[in-house]
Amino acid sequence: MNVSAKPASTENASIDALSMLALNPNHCERAQQYVAGLAPAELESFAALADSHHVVMRGLLPVLEYAERGANKPLEAWAAEVLANEQMRISNALKHLHLICTELEANGCPTTVIKSLDHWPPDLGNDLDLYSTASEHAIVDVMKRRFGAELEARSWGDRLANKWNFKVPGLRESVEVHVQRLGQTGEHTALARRFVTRRVQREVGGYVFFVPAPEERIMVATLQRMYRHFYFRICDLVNSARLMDEGALDYAELKSAAKQGGIWPGVATYLKIVADYAGRYRGVELPLPTIVREAAMFGAERISVRAKFLRVPMMPEGARLYTHEVQSMALKGDVPATFRLSLLPPLASAAAIAYKITGSDKGVW
Repeated sequence: MNVSAKPASTENASIDALSMLALNPNHCERAQQYVAGLAPAELESFAALADSHHVVMRGLLPVLEYAERGANKPLEAWAAEVLANEQMRISNALKHLHLICTELEANGCPTTVIKSLDHWPPDLGNDLDLYSTASEHAIVDVMKRRFGAELEARSWGDRLANKWNFKVPGLRESVEVHVQRLGQTGEHTALARRFVTRRVQREVGGYVFFVPAPEERIMVATLQRMYRHFYFRICDLVNSARLMDEGALDYAELKSAAKQGGIWPGVATYLKIVADYAGRYRGVELPLPTIVREAAMFGAERISVRAKFLRVPMMPEGARLYTHEVQSMALKGDVPATFRLSLLPPLASAAAIAYKITGSDKGVW
Protein backbone atom coordinates (compact mmCIF):
# COMPACT_ATOMS: atom_id res chain seq x y z
CA MET A 1 0.00 0.00 0.00
CA ASN A 2 1.39 3.40 -0.98
CA VAL A 3 0.41 5.60 1.96
CA SER A 4 1.19 8.82 0.11
CA ALA A 5 -1.49 8.15 -2.47
CA LYS A 6 -5.25 8.17 -1.92
CA PRO A 7 -6.39 4.57 -1.29
CA ALA A 8 -8.50 3.03 -4.04
CA SER A 9 -11.40 1.72 -1.94
CA THR A 10 -13.32 2.46 1.24
CA GLU A 11 -11.80 -0.60 2.88
CA ASN A 12 -8.30 0.45 1.91
CA ALA A 13 -8.98 4.01 3.02
CA SER A 14 -10.18 2.90 6.44
CA ILE A 15 -7.23 0.53 6.93
CA ASP A 16 -4.91 3.33 5.85
CA ALA A 17 -6.44 5.81 8.31
CA LEU A 18 -6.51 3.31 11.17
CA SER A 19 -2.86 2.41 10.54
CA MET A 20 -1.83 6.05 10.67
CA LEU A 21 -3.83 6.76 13.84
CA ALA A 22 -2.32 3.77 15.67
CA LEU A 23 1.24 3.91 14.34
CA ASN A 24 1.80 7.66 14.23
CA PRO A 25 -0.75 9.31 16.58
CA ASN A 26 1.21 12.56 16.84
CA HIS A 27 1.20 13.18 13.08
CA CYS A 28 -2.08 11.78 11.83
CA GLU A 29 -4.14 14.81 10.81
CA ARG A 30 -4.99 13.33 7.42
CA ALA A 31 -6.42 10.26 9.12
CA GLN A 32 -8.31 12.37 11.66
CA GLN A 33 -9.85 14.39 8.84
CA TYR A 34 -10.83 11.18 7.07
CA VAL A 35 -12.72 9.90 10.12
CA ALA A 36 -14.33 13.30 10.68
CA GLY A 37 -15.74 13.16 7.15
CA LEU A 38 -17.48 9.79 7.61
CA ALA A 39 -21.26 9.51 7.79
CA PRO A 40 -22.80 8.05 10.99
CA ALA A 41 -23.17 4.55 9.51
CA GLU A 42 -19.58 4.72 8.24
CA LEU A 43 -18.38 5.72 11.68
CA GLU A 44 -19.92 2.57 13.13
CA SER A 45 -18.16 0.49 10.47
CA PHE A 46 -14.89 2.23 11.30
CA ALA A 47 -15.32 1.44 15.01
CA ALA A 48 -16.03 -2.20 14.14
CA LEU A 49 -12.88 -2.27 12.01
CA ALA A 50 -10.85 -0.84 14.90
CA ASP A 51 -12.30 -3.57 17.13
CA SER A 52 -11.34 -6.27 14.61
CA HIS A 53 -7.78 -4.95 14.64
CA HIS A 54 -7.69 -4.60 18.46
CA VAL A 55 -6.85 -0.89 18.30
CA VAL A 56 -10.08 0.74 19.49
CA MET A 57 -8.33 2.85 22.11
CA ARG A 58 -5.21 3.58 20.07
CA GLY A 59 -7.26 4.28 16.96
CA LEU A 60 -9.95 6.50 18.43
CA LEU A 61 -8.14 8.49 21.14
CA PRO A 62 -6.52 10.70 18.43
CA VAL A 63 -9.96 11.11 16.85
CA LEU A 64 -11.44 12.27 20.16
CA GLU A 65 -8.60 14.76 20.64
CA TYR A 66 -9.11 16.08 17.10
CA ALA A 67 -12.86 16.49 17.69
CA GLU A 68 -12.27 18.31 20.98
CA ARG A 69 -9.79 20.71 19.39
CA GLY A 70 -12.15 21.49 16.53
CA ALA A 71 -15.30 21.66 18.65
CA ASN A 72 -16.85 18.91 16.50
CA LYS A 73 -19.50 17.92 19.05
CA PRO A 74 -21.11 15.02 17.12
CA LEU A 75 -17.74 13.39 16.44
CA GLU A 76 -16.63 14.04 20.01
CA ALA A 77 -19.76 12.43 21.44
CA TRP A 78 -19.43 9.39 19.18
CA ALA A 79 -15.75 8.81 19.93
CA ALA A 80 -16.21 9.37 23.67
CA GLU A 81 -19.02 6.80 23.81
CA VAL A 82 -17.07 4.15 21.89
CA LEU A 83 -14.00 4.69 24.07
CA ALA A 84 -16.01 4.60 27.31
CA ASN A 85 -17.67 1.31 26.34
CA GLU A 86 -14.33 -0.19 25.41
CA GLN A 87 -12.76 0.94 28.67
CA MET A 88 -15.58 -0.75 30.60
CA ARG A 89 -15.00 -3.98 28.66
CA ILE A 90 -11.26 -3.84 29.34
CA SER A 91 -11.73 -3.18 33.06
CA ASN A 92 -14.08 -6.14 33.44
CA ALA A 93 -11.83 -8.42 31.39
CA LEU A 94 -8.71 -7.54 33.39
CA LYS A 95 -10.50 -8.19 36.67
CA HIS A 96 -11.62 -11.65 35.54
CA LEU A 97 -8.28 -12.45 33.92
CA HIS A 98 -6.40 -11.68 37.12
CA LEU A 99 -8.73 -13.88 39.15
CA ILE A 100 -8.34 -16.74 36.67
CA CYS A 101 -4.55 -16.51 36.60
CA THR A 102 -4.36 -16.27 40.39
CA GLU A 103 -6.52 -19.38 40.86
CA LEU A 104 -4.62 -21.39 38.28
CA GLU A 105 -1.28 -20.52 39.90
CA ALA A 106 -2.64 -21.32 43.37
CA ASN A 107 -3.74 -24.74 42.13
CA GLY A 108 -0.38 -25.73 40.69
CA CYS A 109 -0.97 -24.57 37.11
CA PRO A 110 1.85 -22.21 36.02
CA THR A 111 0.19 -19.82 33.58
CA THR A 112 1.39 -17.09 31.23
CA VAL A 113 -0.90 -14.61 29.49
CA ILE A 114 0.02 -14.68 25.80
CA LYS A 115 -0.97 -12.16 23.11
CA SER A 116 -3.90 -10.56 24.96
CA LEU A 117 -1.83 -8.11 27.04
CA ASP A 118 0.57 -7.26 24.21
CA HIS A 119 -1.87 -4.52 23.17
CA TRP A 120 -1.52 -2.69 26.49
CA PRO A 121 -1.44 0.26 26.87
CA PRO A 122 -4.22 0.99 26.34
CA ASP A 123 -5.93 -1.82 24.37
CA LEU A 124 -6.76 -5.44 25.22
CA GLY A 125 -7.41 -8.45 22.99
CA ASN A 126 -10.92 -9.66 22.26
CA ASP A 127 -10.01 -13.14 23.56
CA LEU A 128 -8.01 -13.94 26.68
CA ASP A 129 -5.19 -16.29 25.69
CA LEU A 130 -3.20 -18.30 28.22
CA TYR A 131 -0.43 -20.90 28.06
CA SER A 132 0.19 -23.41 30.85
CA THR A 133 2.57 -26.28 31.48
CA ALA A 134 -0.04 -28.00 33.67
CA SER A 135 -2.16 -30.94 32.52
CA GLU A 136 -5.42 -30.33 30.69
CA HIS A 137 -7.26 -32.16 33.50
CA ALA A 138 -5.96 -29.70 36.10
CA ILE A 139 -6.83 -26.70 33.90
CA VAL A 140 -10.36 -27.91 33.18
CA ASP A 141 -10.94 -28.74 36.84
CA VAL A 142 -9.93 -25.26 38.05
CA MET A 143 -11.93 -23.46 35.38
CA LYS A 144 -15.10 -25.45 36.05
CA ARG A 145 -14.81 -25.73 39.84
CA ARG A 146 -13.67 -22.19 40.66
CA PHE A 147 -15.43 -20.18 37.94
CA GLY A 148 -18.34 -22.31 36.75
CA ALA A 149 -16.84 -22.11 33.26
CA GLU A 150 -18.45 -23.92 30.38
CA LEU A 151 -16.11 -25.86 28.12
CA GLU A 152 -16.76 -24.90 24.50
CA ALA A 153 -16.84 -27.42 21.65
CA ARG A 154 -13.40 -28.31 20.36
CA SER A 155 -12.52 -28.50 16.68
CA TRP A 156 -10.00 -30.91 15.15
CA GLY A 157 -7.49 -28.07 15.12
CA ASP A 158 -8.12 -27.37 18.82
CA ARG A 159 -7.51 -31.01 19.68
CA LEU A 160 -4.27 -31.17 17.72
CA ALA A 161 -3.04 -27.94 19.30
CA ASN A 162 -4.24 -29.08 22.76
CA LYS A 163 -6.21 -25.85 23.06
CA TRP A 164 -9.21 -25.48 25.37
CA ASN A 165 -11.79 -22.69 25.19
CA PHE A 166 -13.95 -21.66 28.14
CA LYS A 167 -16.98 -19.42 28.53
CA VAL A 168 -16.85 -17.80 31.97
CA PRO A 169 -20.00 -16.27 33.55
CA GLY A 170 -19.80 -12.48 33.63
CA LEU A 171 -17.05 -12.35 31.02
CA ARG A 172 -17.74 -11.43 27.40
CA GLU A 173 -14.40 -12.71 26.17
CA SER A 174 -13.62 -16.37 25.61
CA VAL A 175 -10.74 -17.76 27.69
CA GLU A 176 -8.43 -19.80 25.46
CA VAL A 177 -5.85 -21.98 27.19
CA HIS A 178 -2.97 -23.56 25.25
CA VAL A 179 -1.87 -26.58 27.26
CA GLN A 180 1.79 -27.67 26.94
CA ARG A 181 1.80 -27.04 23.17
CA LEU A 182 1.93 -24.17 20.70
CA GLY A 183 1.61 -23.99 16.93
CA GLN A 184 -1.19 -24.69 14.48
CA THR A 185 -0.89 -28.46 15.06
CA GLY A 186 0.64 -28.31 18.54
CA GLU A 187 4.03 -29.15 17.08
CA HIS A 188 6.02 -26.98 19.50
CA THR A 189 6.66 -28.30 23.00
CA ALA A 190 10.25 -27.29 23.88
CA LEU A 191 9.70 -23.81 22.45
CA ALA A 192 6.37 -23.61 24.29
CA ARG A 193 7.97 -24.29 27.68
CA ARG A 194 9.98 -21.09 27.30
CA PHE A 195 6.72 -19.20 27.80
CA VAL A 196 6.80 -20.28 31.45
CA THR A 197 10.53 -20.70 32.11
CA ARG A 198 11.33 -17.20 30.75
CA ARG A 199 8.13 -15.40 31.71
CA VAL A 200 8.27 -12.00 33.40
CA GLN A 201 5.90 -10.03 35.62
CA ARG A 202 4.09 -7.01 34.26
CA GLU A 203 1.61 -4.58 35.81
CA VAL A 204 -1.44 -3.95 33.66
CA GLY A 205 -4.35 -1.81 34.81
CA GLY A 206 -3.36 -2.17 38.46
CA TYR A 207 -2.97 -5.97 38.29
CA VAL A 208 0.23 -8.03 38.05
CA PHE A 209 0.40 -10.79 35.44
CA PHE A 210 2.99 -13.23 34.15
CA VAL A 211 3.65 -12.47 30.47
CA PRO A 212 6.16 -13.83 27.93
CA ALA A 213 9.62 -12.33 27.57
CA PRO A 214 9.87 -10.03 24.51
CA GLU A 215 11.46 -12.75 22.35
CA GLU A 216 8.58 -15.15 23.04
CA ARG A 217 6.09 -12.38 22.27
CA ILE A 218 7.57 -12.11 18.79
CA MET A 219 7.63 -15.87 18.29
CA VAL A 220 4.01 -16.41 19.25
CA ALA A 221 2.96 -13.51 17.01
CA THR A 222 4.93 -15.11 14.19
CA LEU A 223 3.30 -18.50 14.73
CA GLN A 224 -0.12 -16.87 14.61
CA ARG A 225 0.44 -14.58 11.63
CA MET A 226 2.98 -16.36 9.40
CA TYR A 227 2.11 -20.00 10.06
CA ARG A 228 -1.59 -20.01 10.92
CA HIS A 229 -3.79 -17.13 9.81
CA PHE A 230 -1.64 -15.57 7.07
CA TYR A 231 -2.92 -12.12 7.84
CA PHE A 232 -1.91 -9.26 10.11
CA ARG A 233 -4.01 -7.09 12.36
CA ILE A 234 -2.83 -3.52 12.82
CA CYS A 235 -2.26 -4.30 16.51
CA ASP A 236 0.44 -6.83 15.55
CA LEU A 237 2.36 -4.12 13.74
CA VAL A 238 1.95 -1.56 16.52
CA ASN A 239 2.82 -4.01 19.32
CA SER A 240 5.94 -5.39 17.67
CA ALA A 241 7.12 -1.99 16.46
CA ARG A 242 6.94 -0.80 20.07
CA LEU A 243 9.24 -3.65 21.19
CA MET A 244 11.67 -2.71 18.44
CA ASP A 245 11.50 0.99 19.36
CA GLU A 246 12.23 0.20 23.01
CA GLY A 247 15.24 -1.98 22.16
CA ALA A 248 13.58 -4.76 24.14
CA LEU A 249 14.57 -7.62 21.82
CA ASP A 250 17.68 -9.75 22.21
CA TYR A 251 18.00 -10.69 18.54
CA ALA A 252 20.69 -13.33 19.14
CA GLU A 253 18.47 -15.08 21.70
CA LEU A 254 15.47 -14.74 19.38
CA LYS A 255 17.37 -16.25 16.45
CA SER A 256 18.70 -19.15 18.54
CA ALA A 257 15.26 -20.09 19.91
CA ALA A 258 13.47 -19.61 16.60
CA LYS A 259 16.02 -21.77 14.75
CA GLN A 260 15.50 -24.55 17.28
CA GLY A 261 11.78 -24.38 16.50
CA GLY A 262 12.35 -24.27 12.73
CA ILE A 263 10.68 -20.85 12.42
CA TRP A 264 13.59 -18.40 12.11
CA PRO A 265 12.75 -17.47 8.48
CA GLY A 266 9.19 -16.76 9.57
CA VAL A 267 10.32 -14.68 12.55
CA ALA A 268 12.73 -12.65 10.41
CA THR A 269 10.08 -12.12 7.74
CA TYR A 270 7.52 -11.09 10.37
CA LEU A 271 9.93 -8.48 11.76
CA LYS A 272 10.77 -7.19 8.27
CA ILE A 273 7.07 -6.72 7.52
CA VAL A 274 6.60 -4.84 10.80
CA ALA A 275 9.59 -2.59 10.15
CA ASP A 276 8.55 -1.85 6.57
CA TYR A 277 4.91 -1.17 7.36
CA ALA A 278 5.51 0.95 10.44
CA GLY A 279 8.25 2.86 8.62
CA ARG A 280 5.83 3.88 5.87
CA TYR A 281 3.49 5.56 8.32
CA ARG A 282 6.18 7.13 10.45
CA GLY A 283 8.40 8.27 7.61
CA VAL A 284 11.46 6.82 9.36
CA GLU A 285 13.15 3.44 9.14
CA LEU A 286 12.83 1.16 12.15
CA PRO A 287 16.06 -0.38 13.46
CA LEU A 288 16.48 -3.93 12.20
CA PRO A 289 19.71 -5.93 12.59
CA THR A 290 21.50 -7.41 9.58
CA ILE A 291 20.84 -10.97 10.81
CA VAL A 292 17.11 -10.29 10.52
CA ARG A 293 17.22 -8.55 7.15
CA GLU A 294 19.35 -11.32 5.61
CA ALA A 295 17.02 -14.08 6.85
CA ALA A 296 13.74 -12.37 5.85
CA MET A 297 12.06 -13.86 2.79
CA PHE A 298 10.07 -10.72 1.96
CA GLY A 299 8.70 -7.56 3.49
CA ALA A 300 5.58 -5.38 3.53
CA GLU A 301 5.65 -5.06 -0.27
CA ARG A 302 3.90 -8.47 -0.39
CA ILE A 303 1.11 -7.44 2.01
CA SER A 304 -2.29 -6.51 0.57
CA VAL A 305 -5.64 -5.46 2.01
CA ARG A 306 -8.42 -7.99 1.54
CA ALA A 307 -11.53 -8.81 3.59
CA LYS A 308 -10.62 -6.14 6.20
CA PHE A 309 -7.17 -7.54 7.09
CA LEU A 310 -3.59 -7.22 5.85
CA ARG A 311 -3.00 -10.45 3.97
CA VAL A 312 0.18 -12.52 3.68
CA PRO A 313 0.22 -14.56 0.43
CA MET A 314 -0.06 -18.29 1.12
CA MET A 315 1.47 -19.24 -2.24
CA PRO A 316 4.36 -19.47 -2.59
CA GLU A 317 5.47 -17.55 0.52
CA GLY A 318 3.39 -19.31 3.18
CA ALA A 319 4.09 -22.71 1.64
CA ARG A 320 7.84 -22.09 1.74
CA LEU A 321 7.72 -21.23 5.44
CA TYR A 322 5.69 -24.37 6.18
CA THR A 323 8.09 -26.55 4.17
CA HIS A 324 11.10 -25.13 6.02
CA GLU A 325 9.47 -25.82 9.39
CA VAL A 326 8.69 -29.44 8.44
CA GLN A 327 12.20 -30.03 7.13
CA SER A 328 13.76 -28.51 10.26
CA MET A 329 11.72 -30.75 12.55
CA ALA A 330 12.52 -33.82 10.44
CA LEU A 331 16.27 -33.09 10.43
CA LYS A 332 16.18 -32.72 14.23
CA GLY A 333 14.60 -36.16 14.46
CA ASP A 334 11.45 -34.75 16.06
CA VAL A 335 9.07 -37.40 14.73
CA PRO A 336 5.95 -36.32 16.70
CA ALA A 337 6.25 -32.70 15.51
CA THR A 338 6.90 -33.78 11.92
CA PHE A 339 3.86 -36.05 11.99
CA ARG A 340 1.64 -33.32 13.42
CA LEU A 341 2.78 -30.86 10.77
CA SER A 342 2.06 -33.43 8.06
CA LEU A 343 -1.61 -33.25 9.04
CA LEU A 344 -1.82 -29.55 8.23
CA PRO A 345 -2.37 -29.75 4.41
CA PRO A 346 -5.35 -32.16 4.62
CA LEU A 347 -6.85 -30.13 7.47
CA ALA A 348 -6.43 -26.94 5.46
CA SER A 349 -8.17 -28.57 2.50
CA ALA A 350 -11.01 -29.74 4.74
CA ALA A 351 -11.35 -26.23 6.17
CA ALA A 352 -11.52 -24.72 2.68
CA ILE A 353 -14.22 -27.18 1.63
CA ALA A 354 -16.18 -26.58 4.85
CA TYR A 355 -16.00 -22.83 4.30
CA LYS A 356 -17.34 -23.14 0.75
CA ILE A 357 -20.23 -25.35 1.89
CA THR A 358 -21.22 -23.76 5.21
CA GLY A 359 -19.46 -20.38 5.23
CA SER A 360 -17.50 -21.42 8.34
CA ASP A 361 -14.39 -23.47 9.05
CA LYS A 362 -14.90 -23.59 12.82
CA GLY A 363 -15.50 -27.34 12.84
CA VAL A 364 -11.99 -27.86 11.50
CA TRP A 365 -9.93 -25.05 13.04
